[in-house]
Amino acid sequence: MPVKIRLQRHGKKGKPFYWIVAADSRSKRDGRFLEKLGTYNPNVNPAQIDLDIDGSVAWLGKGAQPTDTARAILSYKGVMLKKHLLGGVAKGALTEEQAEAKFTAWVAGKEGEVQGKKDDLAKAQADSEAKAFEAEKAVNEARIAAAAPVQEEE
Repeated sequence: MPVKIRLQRHGKKGKPFYWIVAADSRSKRDGRFLEKLGTYNPNVNPAQIDLDIDGSVAWLGKGAQPTDTARAILSYKGVMLKKHLLGGVAKGALTEEQAEAKFTAWVAGKEGEVQGKKDDLAKAQADSEAKAFEAEKAVNEARIAAAAPVQEEE
């Protein structure tokens, strides 16, 4: 049975939410699947991905082929790297501990990058809110100044 790791669409119109599943390639896109491996929510920035890394590596080891988008998500979360490192362990090029250490170091670096992006987005949001507040404050002061002479004439 040819198995694919692919996205299964859920959510309402205009607000997609995906399950990452291992499914028979002959089944419908949103139809039967063999195992749910995780979720992918592209509606938030940065996109939220929850993934069972060990389950994904196991399916890849059994010969499952990821679709292009699923491959990008798996690569982003380090599943492809872990599969590569386990291949090195099987060949005897690495020990299990060395492979796990390399994977852990990579994950720590990736989490740092993601946290940096979140911090930059939060800072940009705060700056834009501060600028909008200052602009609104200036408009209000101008309106108050324009209304003050009218009251004096009466």
